[in-house]
Amino acid sequence: MNPTFSPLLPADSGAHIGIAGAGLLGQLLAWQLSMKGFQVSLFDAASASSPNSAAHTAAGMLAPISEAAVAGPEVYTMGLYGLKRWQTWLGQLGPQASQCFHRQGSLLVAHPQDECELQQFLADTRCLNNEPDCAINSLNQAQLQQLEPDLSQQFRSGLLLEPEGHLDNREILEYLRQVLQSNKVAYHEQTPVEVAPYTLKAINTAQQWRFDLVIDCRGAGARHSNRGLRGVRGETLHLQTTEVHFIRPVRLMHPRYQLYVVPKPDHRFVIGATQIESEDTSPISVQSSLELSSAVYTLAPAFAEARILEAGVNLRPAFSDNLPQCFSRPGLLTANGLFRHGYLLAPAFVDHLLAQISQSAPSPFASYLPTHHHYDEPVYE
Repeated sequence: MNPTFSPLLPADSGAHIGIAGAGLLGQLLAWQLSMKGFQVSLFDAASASSPNSAAHTAAGMLAPISEAAVAGPEVYTMGLYGLKRWQTWLGQLGPQASQCFHRQGSLLVAHPQDECELQQFLADTRCLNNEPDCAINSLNQAQLQQLEPDLSQQFRSGLLLEPEGHLDNREILEYLRQVLQSNKVAYHEQTPVEVAPYTLKAINTAQQWRFDLVIDCRGAGARHSNRGLRGVRGETLHLQTTEVHFIRPVRLMHPRYQLYVVPKPDHRFVIGATQIESEDTSPISVQSSLELSSAVYTLAPAFAEARILEAGVNLRPAFSDNLPQCFSRPGLLTANGLFRHGYLLAPAFVDHLLAQISQSAPSPFASYLPTHHHYDEPVYE
């Protein structure tokens, strides 16, 4: 059993907090803490003009039902919270940011020979039947075509997961950077740091900074100093075409993989499927590229003329149960392990951390996200 986490700092105390890692979690924490009156400094090993975080290469899906099929009811509960929280947060970032939130559900389809995968999905999500807001609608071919006219007519049936949505994640990251600048958050780019209680030290120089609290949320970059944290390789293709129009994410259910296609602004699409237990960050493989390209072509043959803008590879940070965890010791809080649920679970995780830091009401997710009172000393190779 882990003891109850003690609040660290009261809100509006003017305390100075240093955050290591400017990915999605780091930026959201910096934003929320600065809004509560804390002085915040944000450190990142990359450059703001050349982001290399999992948040940048991600598809930005908000898919609590889809993920719960393999991850469990905790992800569903926190994911539903995330859907509502994102809508509120983006409203706070401004009217343009609000346009980055889309909630038209997501679509699951399978080739005629693989339609048993749809039935298996319904079986895997049966535990959610009595959960609030869990609406899964079966569709026939005509209904599929009505929802997504550019979808191949070979698909005879599908599932519409009504509560789900997606984000224009790269645009949101840009809005976050702008508001952090407005809130006078000190941003130290291209500054990899060593993490210790109350202290961040630049790896490439002798410079160091003292804080009232240090938060370590470096993602996979912290795996050498977090016991049990691993990196899970993910690969994506970013396509552009004016020949295909989807308004919602489409998942292709297949016995070997689940391809997802997520629409983005400017006629772009993010295509992904791979989840490889490897910490290799080399470029995308020929096999993965062929599988992704072939699968997306079967979804809509007009993708044949799409242009490949980029092939993304990144590591998703994960613990053994694939749920986020936080660890505490005086002067240091580490938060990590969002796995492939980054945008989905970030709001619940951020609000959970804020509840610990600022002495607010108890976190509703304390049973899902217990705080462990130990932290391995950083070890750098």
